[in-house]
Amino acid sequence: MGDSEEVVLLNFWPSSFGMRVRIALEEKAIQYEFKEENILGEKSPLLLEMNPVHKKIPVLIHNGKPICESLIIVEYIDQAWNHTSPMLLPSDPYDRAMAKFWADYLDKKMPLSVKNTWLKKGEEQERAKEDLFETLKTLEKELGDKAYFGGESFGFVDIALIPFYAWFYTVEACGGFSVEAECPKIIAWAKR
Repeated sequence: MGDSEEVVLLNFWPSSFGMRVRIALEEKAIQYEFKEENILGEKSPLLLEMNPVHKKIPVLIHNGKPICESLIIVEYIDQAWNHTSPMLLPSDPYDRAMAKFWADYLDKKMPLSVKNTWLKKGEEQERAKEDLFETLKTLEKELGDKAYFGGESFGFVDIALIPFYAWFYTVEACGGFSVEAECPKIIAWAKR
């Protein structure tokens, strides 16, 4: 890809999903323009034009063409800049499918568990904590003794999980527990 490429990221700075895209862009050393979106207020005309279906961030605009949904954007970045190391998804079709499976698993399980652990009280919060720990323990089992979910290389599943790790302190404080006490392998992974 040439130097004249235009890469723009529409995002809101604390967005966990936008963080995934920023990590992938940094890992691939891709220069981009960051355009802050005020998702708590009126959405910009550019956001509404680039993501008319969901009307949400993040949106990567590559040479005028929008790509939406964080995991799809990360995969796109890996493919569009496949000449740039590191590769974020495995080259083996089975390993690639498994990475996509685990990233999808995260998206289906983590946001609601984190949100409910943070916001709910009483029995609802206890159920949310159980869901969160069940998800994290399942991930620990998948991680095993590997340094990263892809083995020795940081990659797609790691990028999918990192933004949720950023919320662990908040959920621990709100829920009165320690993730490290329950899931030490996940915390050791995060520290790497």
